[in-house]
Amino acid sequence: MVGPYRRRPPDGPEPQGPPSRQWRRPARDLGYLPPRRPPRRRSTAGTIVGALGGFAGLCAVAIVAYSLAGPDRSAPSLGTAEGPPHAGSRQAAVSGPLYDSGALDPVGCALPAIREHDDESMRVFLDRLSDCLDEAWRRQFAKAALPGFAAPHRVFWSESGTSPCGSYPAPGAAAFYCPANDTMYVGLGDVVETADGEPVSHYAVYARVIAHEYGHHVQEDAGILEYGHRLMVDAATAARNEASRRIELQAQCLAGAFLSAERDSLPMTAAQYRAVLADARARGDEDEPADQRDHGTGAHYAGWLARGYTQRVLSSCNTWTASPSDVE
Repeated sequence: MVGPYRRRPPDGPEPQGPPSRQWRRPARDLGYLPPRRPPRRRSTAGTIVGALGGFAGLCAVAIVAYSLAGPDRSAPSLGTAEGPPHAGSRQAAVSGPLYDSGALDPVGCALPAIREHDDESMRVFLDRLSDCLDEAWRRQFAKAALPGFAAPHRVFWSESGTSPCGSYPAPGAAAFYCPANDTMYVGLGDVVETADGEPVSHYAVYARVIAHEYGHHVQEDAGILEYGHRLMVDAATAARNEASRRIELQAQCLAGAFLSAERDSLPMTAAQYRAVLADARARGDEDEPADQRDHGTGAHYAGWLARGYTQRVLSSCNTWTASPSDVE
């Protein structure tokens, strides 16, 4: 059954002012989590080789190096790189071909309605949304002439389990992306609970979560996520957290770009748009201790989402060339 998502979403900049209801701070997205052991290398076809790493407890701030052949141990600056971009290179992150591929093409993403307190309807919603994300990003990688794209696996959990990146659920953890096995993990009930009970009629709040996690897979297949890990290795806490924020805020922007591309088939009312931005603002980490600020302030967490939504083209999502003051 196709849900009641038929109103065209708003254009223009992010709405200002307080949200329409009293907000408590939702739990932060965990975003991507590094594997507890170095991940497997891909073949040129995008398949994964090697055995799974061991399972361990979930740790949102763990930094584990990618298994790199001849890692570049030069200063982890964001300066200009020479030669063609490759996975994990500065150029892949700073000026890779994905940024020149324009806006995502709409794929006609008609979704079923989510029913209150119904995990199965949330599962169907997220599964069909993931199908749309698969098609949209497959087309975009083809436009960018980037080889090796493969759709991520999906785990929508209603019971506890384990992944190469840790166990789930964990306190406040609704969703994460694990690059070790190219899998998005989303808790069907947890995603509602950690949104502070946002009505499921505001479907974009939940669509944003899965589009954000998918954004991490896009970064992985474009070679950006590996570069981010490389910056984090042996880095001081401040530099490590800044690299993490660039990763997370870019995933926000990519999510906004996807939602914007589907504004005809998956539209939002002005109230829904305000709700998704208010939810993002409330997930900022400005109240965290300085050494734990790895996702971005609420203003930036919402602002990069709005940037992707309003500007649409992927060049607007290049957090790697943004000023440090824009990724705080």
